[in-house]
Amino acid sequence: MNYEINEKRETGRISPMIYGHFIEHFHRQIYGGIFDPESPLSDEDGFRTDIIEAMREIRVPVLRWPGGCFVSSYHWRDGVGQQRQPSFDKAWRVEDPNTFGTDEFVKLCRKIGCEPYICTNAGTGTAEEMSDWVEYCNLEREGKYAKMRIANGFQSPHRVKYWSIGNENYGAWEIGAKSADEWGRLTAESAKMMKHVDPDIELSAAALADINWNVNLLHSCGQYLDWISIHQYWDMMPEVHDPADYDACMAYTADIGRTVDEVRGILTAMRLEKRIKIAFDEWNLRSWHHPNVHTVRQGRTREDYILPRDKNDDNSTYTMADAVFAACFLNSMIKNCDIVGMANFAPILNTRGCIYSYGGGIVRRSTYYVFELFAKHMTGNAVDVWTDGGSETMEVRAKNGRTQSVAVIDVAAASHDGKLSISLVNKHRTKSKTVTLRVPGVRGRAVMYTVNGKSADSYNDVGRDEIKITERVVGDVDGAVTVTADAHSVNVITIER
Repeated sequence: MNYEINEKRETGRISPMIYGHFIEHFHRQIYGGIFDPESPLSDEDGFRTDIIEAMREIRVPVLRWPGGCFVSSYHWRDGVGQQRQPSFDKAWRVEDPNTFGTDEFVKLCRKIGCEPYICTNAGTGTAEEMSDWVEYCNLEREGKYAKMRIANGFQSPHRVKYWSIGNENYGAWEIGAKSADEWGRLTAESAKMMKHVDPDIELSAAALADINWNVNLLHSCGQYLDWISIHQYWDMMPEVHDPADYDACMAYTADIGRTVDEVRGILTAMRLEKRIKIAFDEWNLRSWHHPNVHTVRQGRTREDYILPRDKNDDNSTYTMADAVFAACFLNSMIKNCDIVGMANFAPILNTRGCIYSYGGGIVRRSTYYVFELFAKHMTGNAVDVWTDGGSETMEVRAKNGRTQSVAVIDVAAASHDGKLSISLVNKHRTKSKTVTLRVPGVRGRAVMYTVNGKSADSYNDVGRDEIKITERVVGDVDGAVTVTADAHSVNVITIER
């Protein structure tokens, strides 16, 4: 197979924020995860230093919080100050101690070195409550909420730039779900008040690839928005924990970019594509498992609805299928970087995260190494890639039992800092593939970085490191380079001149 890569044909600037992440008050993501004051591995503020260091290593650029479904019944004032009281989280049906709130979140982001991105309560919350949150975070000293922050020990504003109005408020599962008309009105009033407090914030609002929803939202609120937020999980398992096998996961790669295409079309039709970008601010191959919560029938016992959440942390679930899918997703975001400016892997820690924590340390799951490669090498300007001989396809069985045809190879390219980096994914379960990459006018030394394990079903766990990054020198390049991509592998070839 041959691929043409012309670095003079730049298609857009890759925002580092497409390698963003997300964390929510769900199960062990925050309490007993990143925030664990009782752990000997935590610092003086209660944060796990090993987790923070792992986040730094993958250069987390932006972190979205506090939800997720959690936020639609969360009142931020419960989580600030000295006199905090626990509250009942109506989304996940557990008690939240409120010991981790806005100030702790911002402090965490500063430790990581990333931008905080706050999602507001547009379920049971109000436009005023959302704008008061901006006041608490961003005003110097005007108003009672800025003074409240100062009294809480934070003299300087937190300067939170990125804000989202709501989370999946289009869905019946969400507390405070809205109709399209209701949503347009609420977002307009919320955005107006939030930008009256701080005109420099950048605002997103919950959306999906739906014409009626988005037209109402954009007609009502488009003048205030900088972003439009979309979410997607492919391997859906909220009620039944039945992870798709490798081939079924590859079937999902056939339509990764469809949601972006549909939302792009709506923005373009409304002539907003130059002003509003897409924030794909919640995504993962596999949905979270949380039975008997988002249904009419509610679980009555811990065995019904709490303990099953532990299945999310079965590390054997996260194989090379997850890594290959994640790389294909990121390739798609690179190819759409003219319209996609942010993406947030959901979540970063535990549940379906790329990092798993336990009392004695952490495990870097397969997807962790994909982010390590992409955040380091796939930066700068996206470069056009095409094939002159057609793409090889393979037939795989989807989770629904149907046969799906998918491309075997997925390629994206980026030009940065005098280098040309090429992401090359081989989806085939058992066969390696030899690919010639034509790079006219490019001379230099090529190094190939590979994420892989011995089999497509390899995974990492406590005391088990099957998946890692390997590095090898390919050799000198003069206008072309031929490489062999192992089966079920994620590769980045970097040519340094």
